[in-house]
Amino acid sequence: MRPPELGDEDLRSLYGYPDELDSPWFRVNFVSSIDGAVSVDGVSGGLGTPADKRVFTVLRELADVIVVGAGTARSENYGGAHTDTELAQRRTGSGLSAVPPIAVVTASARLDPTSRLFTDTTIPPLVLTSAAADATRLQHLRDAGADVQIVAEREVRGTDLVSALDQRGLRRVLCEGGPGLFGTLLEDGVVDELCVTTSPRLIGGTAGRISLSPTAVPTSMVPRHVLADADGTLLTRWVRA
Repeated sequence: MRPPELGDEDLRSLYGYPDELDSPWFRVNFVSSIDGAVSVDGVSGGLGTPADKRVFTVLRELADVIVVGAGTARSENYGGAHTDTELAQRRTGSGLSAVPPIAVVTASARLDPTSRLFTDTTIPPLVLTSAAADATRLQHLRDAGADVQIVAEREVRGTDLVSALDQRGLRRVLCEGGPGLFGTLLEDGVVDELCVTTSPRLIGGTAGRISLSPTAVPTSMVPRHVLADADGTLLTRWVRA
């Protein structure tokens, strides 16, 4: 199937979360070059294509919460998710909040309270952090409007995120990276699904892979669909076997 032949409602159906979830379902979304680069000059934007952007928008629309690691939030200059009246109505009609919050994972709470994450958003970001984070830094984030939650003593693990999001009723989880956070989620066995776009480009350079962890974690996945655009973009959806 080719994305131009699919309407937005088709894409929503293809990427729909399982019905009646009783625990958080972790969907991870990445874009990669043909030769495996996760970024161009440190950011993923150089890999984007029109089909990838369409699916990116649909994935955000379907999610309860958008999870991102602090390093990615800094390097990609993250702001809050934005919506319009029509999109907000579709979300609320599906039982979701009008706008999905951005949840930033950071054991150290090393975030800039003057960054777009706090200033370019319609709802406060959720900061999932540890008891080891500097108390003054945490207070600055709260003063900037962040909803700060201590979810671990030191290192924030995948199981900590599952528990914290479940307590808030945020079960349709969309993780947008980065590779370190993806690797942690893999290590902890909480990745339910991967949506990966292969951009029709060769990059070279020193860019890393979409997942990084200290040890290999073989995880069997099965394909749900493969979409191909005329420009060579491949969009695949994989779920845990």
